[in-house]
Amino acid sequence: MKYFIVTYKGPFGFIKPWTAVRDSETFSQQFLTPSIVEGIEKKLFPVQLNHRGIEKILRHRLSYEQMSAQQEQIQPRGWNSGNIGKRKGFVRPRAVLIRSVLQNPTLHLAFGNEQDALQAFGQHICLCRNEDILLPHSIVQVSSEEFDSDEDRFSGFELAFGDGPESFLVGYNRYHEGEKMYGHLKVIGNPVSTV
Repeated sequence: MKYFIVTYKGPFGFIKPWTAVRDSETFSQQFLTPSIVEGIEKKLFPVQLNHRGIEKILRHRLSYEQMSAQQEQIQPRGWNSGNIGKRKGFVRPRAVLIRSVLQNPTLHLAFGNEQDALQAFGQHICLCRNEDILLPHSIVQVSSEEFDSDEDRFSGFELAFGDGPESFLVGYNRYHEGEKMYGHLKVIGNPVSTV
């Protein structure tokens, strides 16, 4: 099978961890879940807004140079009753999380036809945060075998979507009533580049 690979690059990229405070257990900030890929597809192809699932992005691969730890202050949704000084009132406790930002990410998106690749190449994308823009860098046509074996050009993390013997839970899909998302991680070459 032939793929048309559109490569995107940018200075920063943030992937929202689905596990919140427990991300050190799943490292979900270094791979794209089905809902993230579906969101990217809906941005690139607005006609897909009313379609369920991923139809145009056949594969993806993500690499980066390093992760920069950032502190983020959070509060729970609910309020607790408690004392504020000498008065009773409602308080929302605060906590600090450490979440990471990918530095110099490279994302390869595989399309099945040239028309979809050209439409995608004419636009920017974001992984999970609007201010982290990735710009189109190149388009190449390769075979699926080349995409899986050329570690120099296409190294990275790729989550193969689906529930199977090697799969693990990667989150809950916001596009599909919170249904569970599964996949298994494929690592090609060296996803954390040193260049």
